[in-house]
Amino acid sequence: MTTPPKAPLPPADGRRRPRLAVHKLSSCDGCQLALLNAGESLLALAERCDIVHFAEAGVVDAEAEADIALVEGSVSTPEEQARIQAIRSRSRWVVPMGACATAGGPQALRNLADARVWIGSVYPEPQHIQALPTADAVAAHVDVELSLPGCPVSTQQVLDALATLLAGASPFAEQDKVCMECKRRGQVCVLVTRDAPCLGPVTVTGCGALCPGLGRACYGCYGPAESPEVATLAQRFADLGLAPEAVARRFMFQQSGAEPFQQAVQDWRRRAQEGAAATSANAPGHADSAADSAEQGHD
Repeated sequence: MTTPPKAPLPPADGRRRPRLAVHKLSSCDGCQLALLNAGESLLALAERCDIVHFAEAGVVDAEAEADIALVEGSVSTPEEQARIQAIRSRSRWVVPMGACATAGGPQALRNLADARVWIGSVYPEPQHIQALPTADAVAAHVDVELSLPGCPVSTQQVLDALATLLAGASPFAEQDKVCMECKRRGQVCVLVTRDAPCLGPVTVTGCGALCPGLGRACYGCYGPAESPEVATLAQRFADLGLAPEAVARRFMFQQSGAEPFQQAVQDWRRRAQEGAAATSANAPGHADSAADSAEQGHD
């Protein structure tokens, strides 16, 4: 979460209830569904505030003013770029929720390539596709008051943040790493015991350490924790035997657009390219060709 720069919402004064809007940009709807799945807790939330826009729940007024605007999805098109500016102008608090809104999501993988070439390779008539050169987090385009990471966010995480805001307090910013969650739950470390390339040491908790609890390495769904030692962990993966490209791919999941993970991807992809170039230069065929060229030049 980011540190809120504004004062929290004051409690309702009886004259007007706080207004909540839930907006969607480029996303899969999973984070909206996490809130919709709250069931009776969502009904209780509706008793404390007016839900003025939440298309997934059947309330549609995309231009409504709101005290709290939850935003799902990355900013990926010119239309979304204009829309997030409009949402910002009509909202007191803008709260990106989910990996797409907080770090660009899986679609931010296209940022590693030329977007025009990538789109041209996918669509037979790419001239009809309106897309920005990159898929960005909401905070890359407007100021935000709070960020709720996760892929998807957890239902309780969103409800807790909303309840705290509506009570007039600042939401707690979770900074513990997944490793701490594993220890609290008494789970065996898969990085130590299985040499699994787990991102738990650099990922903020929020999922309940779900994957390590099932014997799987963490995929970093909730993004970088505070002061993550990403470079050190990446080197640890290499020491386990992962090739440079495989190391890079460990940071290319839902949070590839998060700066510390993005840097690791760039560093290890560069190492992979340098290794491939060195291997090619030392290949027998390449050496013979170089020798022939040298002899021809000498003649």
